[in-house]
Amino acid sequence: MLQSQKEERERRFTLALRAGIPVLVLVFLVFFTTIYKGDSPNINLKDGLLLTGITFVTIYFIYFLMNLSVQETLLDQTTQGYNKKSFIKKLQQYEPTSMACLNIENLHLLNENYSSDQIDNLLYTITSKLHQLFKQNGLDHTLIARGRGSEVLIAVNKKEHDIKSILETMIRENHSINNIEVDYAFAVVTNINGDFQKVILQLRDIIASQSVPDDTEQHMTNIKETKELSDIEKYVISAIKNKDLRLSFRPLLNTHTDLVDTYEIAIKLKCYTQKEDILPRIFLPIVNRLGLGREYDFTLIKHVIDLLPLVNDNISFTFNLSPFSLRDSTFQTKVFDYLKQKEVDPSRLIIQLYERKTHHDLSGYLKTLKKFRAQGLRICIDNFGSSNASMNYMKHFKFDIIQFDREYVTHLEDKTTHAMLHSLINMAKDLDVQTVAKWVDNDRQKETLKKLGIDYLQGFGIGKPLEEETLINQYN
Repeated sequence: MLQSQKEERERRFTLALRAGIPVLVLVFLVFFTTIYKGDSPNINLKDGLLLTGITFVTIYFIYFLMNLSVQETLLDQTTQGYNKKSFIKKLQQYEPTSMACLNIENLHLLNENYSSDQIDNLLYTITSKLHQLFKQNGLDHTLIARGRGSEVLIAVNKKEHDIKSILETMIRENHSINNIEVDYAFAVVTNINGDFQKVILQLRDIIASQSVPDDTEQHMTNIKETKELSDIEKYVISAIKNKDLRLSFRPLLNTHTDLVDTYEIAIKLKCYTQKEDILPRIFLPIVNRLGLGREYDFTLIKHVIDLLPLVNDNISFTFNLSPFSLRDSTFQTKVFDYLKQKEVDPSRLIIQLYERKTHHDLSGYLKTLKKFRAQGLRICIDNFGSSNASMNYMKHFKFDIIQFDREYVTHLEDKTTHAMLHSLINMAKDLDVQTVAKWVDNDRQKETLKKLGIDYLQGFGIGKPLEEETLINQYN
């Protein structure tokens, strides 16, 4: 038992004694005034045992009630909303028609820059404002609870109300609370089927999908039906199990040779029961939650390795792998063994990395990357310049390629953006690192980037993606 647990037990027992003293005094007073009429009471063994029993039962009962109160409290002490455990129990009787999750996206940064009291007050204020807003919209009995960390969970049992518009109003009117800037994301699930734990996981998937890097312009709505989400999860599991990946290949133009010698791979999961395949922003959160990330990544890299002998030797492929997979020793062994088995040129494989925050064990992670480099694979930082992590990695590891964040290309006309990109390209040249600019859509961008000295260009202004069969036919 922890020291803190021991001290808490002692504290509760002391409180039980203090609470029991008035009760015991009252019992003794009643005992002596009703049973003993003489001046000198004579307490025999039976009376002593009775008084001892009354004392023990009183103290134990008070201590038991205190423990029960602590263990079965309905409230989250910070927000004064329901805690998650009581929230799930309440939902069984409440029978919600819709559930939502409002997530404070920058809570980890706020925790680093504000006191715990300020953060607790912020969370309490957000919960209170949500309650007031739902009440103003005629939803007096909305259930509001604290999920994990940054989550506020909401349940509504009236179909006619638009929970999405209420949350949009909440975000619009409360970007700053107590002079603290707050970033929000939210998701809504409708037509609840009763599996509330699963609905909460689905809400997290939708929110996570909003932050998944995706080079497509397609936007995933933050409101879904339970059945649709359950079906998508089934399709994802089936696709991973059956290795049903649909790859498309985006050409990268080498500005020095004016030839395409590299293709960036975009992945979707095949779905034979729907009209459209499943996008990464939809399936990646589900894959990660279900612990299928290593299996998915190995299926992908195995597929690419098998593809290499089918196309010309001068063609390379760049694709994204999860840092969690790369750091997994079993995954490393499987990849290296398969490379040896297939006897292909590993330098034609370019692994893209993207992390918002620097890994806590940076030296250990860089040793992992060196293992892949030692096998001949090339390493690329994706979305370079979009986070401090990319620059921090650059200081400690010599990457082969950097792919600039799309903002540098889409805002190329901005003087500051142009100057920053120019400096970064020169830095890469000095370090002998190749550079890639994506989202190149027109000749003007193309010429400007060439003048800046970029090594590779990719986008609709360079060429449309190829399907796998077309690629093989073209380069076989």
